[in-house]
Amino acid sequence: MRGARTRRRPVVRALIGMGAITSLVACAGGDPADSDGTPSSTGPAATVIGPSSSVPPSTPPPTASEPDGPRWVEGDSDELFDQDSLHTFEIDLPADALERLDANPAAEAYEVGRLTFDGEVVEPIGVRYKGSVGAFVGCTASPSMLAPTGPKTCTKLSMKLKIDWDDPDREFFGQRRIQLHAQNLDGTLMHERLGYWLFREMGVPAPRSTHARVIVNGEYLGVFALTEEIDGRFTRSRFSDGTGNLYKEVWPIRSDGSPRSEEDLLAGLETNEDEDPSAEIISSFAEALVAAPVDERVAVIEQWTDIRTLLTTIVVDRAIRHDDGPLHWYCMPECEPHNFYWYENPTDRTVTLIPWDLDNAFDALVPGSGVGSFISIGDPWGSITNDCQPFPFGAFNLPQRSAACDPLLGALATLDDEFDQIRAALIEGPFSDERVNEQLDTWAEQITPAVAEAAAAHDDAPRVEAWTASIETLKRALETSRAGTGR
Repeated sequence: MRGARTRRRPVVRALIGMGAITSLVACAGGDPADSDGTPSSTGPAATVIGPSSSVPPSTPPPTASEPDGPRWVEGDSDELFDQDSLHTFEIDLPADALERLDANPAAEAYEVGRLTFDGEVVEPIGVRYKGSVGAFVGCTASPSMLAPTGPKTCTKLSMKLKIDWDDPDREFFGQRRIQLHAQNLDGTLMHERLGYWLFREMGVPAPRSTHARVIVNGEYLGVFALTEEIDGRFTRSRFSDGTGNLYKEVWPIRSDGSPRSEEDLLAGLETNEDEDPSAEIISSFAEALVAAPVDERVAVIEQWTDIRTLLTTIVVDRAIRHDDGPLHWYCMPECEPHNFYWYENPTDRTVTLIPWDLDNAFDALVPGSGVGSFISIGDPWGSITNDCQPFPFGAFNLPQRSAACDPLLGALATLDDEFDQIRAALIEGPFSDERVNEQLDTWAEQITPAVAEAAAAHDDAPRVEAWTASIETLKRALETSRAGTGR
């Protein structure tokens, strides 16, 4: 049951914030004097979704096809995550409710509010700030970096909207939770949108992400990442049988090489919590893999996963240097990764790794990046350092362990030819210079007015010049990534 489980919050999220405050100011904030001019006060024109206003008055209205309710009820998630639209979320709360949220955002407590979206109202909804400890570092008045408390000090903080606040069946374009990520440590504002797009283009089940404007109680806050929640609705849309268990940030094998206990696995369960759940499928996978001789582990992985999709996930992960993800085994004190999900299909009894939390992806590719030097993985894919014992690396010399010491990742790392084949397809396809730059340029053009609008309104918003310079730096870093081995 959800009430009985204990959530583990990786300490590393707090430490990432410690190493990134300087880079946040340098890359995301900039000098207010760098503003490029006066932006439009109305923001960018969004794509109109809905009936056309160009039907002549003499034409009978198409009543047979008119929706029975608001568009957010009748519409599907493709409208919400439409890459050609820049949606605006207008969130309103009672003044005292917003004061409570801002007084201690790290408490992650919900308040009741209202959402206006394209002129339609959704209420009541739950509204709270979201993120682990590191998401609030530098954004509260707390004197302690490891214990953020006290009032909000940044204009933007990531938010979660609970659409089904008083009705468990209420959905907003097919979603029950809306995640709006502040991207405070991403000077490009592109990490999530680009990273998830690359995974999806390569056939990896990954969330959709686009940009959105956010207004709270009449105040425009800036550009956020609108990123799809990984939940039961996600699994049902991505898998032939999406009714299975979804686990967050629990690796099936412990760092000592033993299968993780069912109790630990169920502590990370995100679906089916109230249905007497069992972790038998993923537990059996772990047990079979650990018991197999080293030279037979690839065969075990083939039995329990779509091994090509799993290896593709690794190839994309290494291309974008998602060094704060499943391949970075932080040792504090137990060595384990984070920022991923596992899904188990109850019909074919397979498990699938799902990437998550790409806000720090790409940073390790950028020379001089404070975040990148902090989260950087110390050895190439497949290599082992210090005989599988923890070793210090990166900013603060935090101990980490080589990913290849894990039985699952170590076996995958032996598939050199397959890795290179997938990487070649990635570079010739979505990761090519032409396609990536096309996406970045298109998205940048889409959100430039909104970025300028935020820069004019808030001193801690990125200046347009600094933001566009960060995107150009990212493009050069991606050229370096393409030229390497991908390990």
